[in-house]
Amino acid sequence: MADRKDQLWNPYVSGALAGLLSVASVAFAGKYLGASTTFVRAAGYVEKAFGPERVAQMAYFMKEAPKIDWQFMFVIGIFIGALAAALLSGTFSLRFVPDMWRGRFGPGIGKRGVAAFVGGIVAMIGARLADG
Repeated sequence: MADRKDQLWNPYVSGALAGLLSVASVAFAGKYLGASTTFVRAAGYVEKAFGPERVAQMAYFMKEAPKIDWQFMFVIGIFIGALAAALLSGTFSLRFVPDMWRGRFGPGIGKRGVAAFVGGIVAMIGARLADG
């Protein structure tokens, strides 16, 4: 069997394909690729299940109601595509803590949890600043 490194996709080819997909999305559909708004909408759906009246009163959802649209389907497609790629390449495995994270932050959950939380905050602030 081939070495695992031989099975991984070339990052330059993957990046170029993602760039072409982005250009095609704008050229043919007039839509920019993005995912951050979908997470807000998904949170709206979850909250709607527990208190629909609260979601209806939120300013954000008055302007942009939770809905399943092309972007929502795009995020689901990312998950399905990543799963298919991992299965087809034979690199799929269930791990609670990736080796890189364990090496960087140790076996304890505290440092990893703080790093993931802060990283998530920084990523979401950046996405919202970019109107994503």
